Amino acid sequence: MHKGLLITAAIMGALAVLIGAFGAHGLKAYATPQMLNTYETAVRYQFYHVFALALSGILYKEYPVKGILTAGRLFIAGVFIFSGSLYTMILLGIAGYDQFNWIGAITPIGGVLFVLGWFILAFNIKGYKP
Repeated sequence: MHKGLLITAAIMGALAVLIGAFGAHGLKAYATPQMLNTYETAVRYQFYHVFALALSGILYKEYPVKGILTAGRLFIAGVFIFSGSLYTMILLGIAGYDQFNWIGAITPIGGVLFVLGWFILAFNIKGYKP
C-alpha cells in the first residue's frame, strides 16, 4: 500500500462530495442547465479517479514499482486539470466573467493524463517482475 496515494484519494473523495453538494444545492439558482451538466461531469470524473487513485495505492503493495506511483500522480494531475478547469470555467461564468471560457480548452489535457495514468497502471502491473 502507498499511504500517500490513499490519503490523497480520501481527501479528494471528501472534496468531491462537498463540491458535488455545492453544485447540486448552491448553484442551481445561478447556473444554466448546461453549466450544471458540465459541473456534474467534473464531479463525476473527479470521483471516478478517486477510485483509480485508491486502486493505485492498494496495488502498490503487490507491485511496488515507480510506474504505479506515476499512474497515481497522473490521476491527481488529471483531476486538477480536467475537473479543476471545468469548475473554474463554470464558477467564473456564473460570476459573469465569460471571457475566461478559454479555460475549457485545457480540459482535454486532464483527460489525456487520465488515459495515460490508466495505461501506465496496466503496463506496470503486466510487466512487473519481482
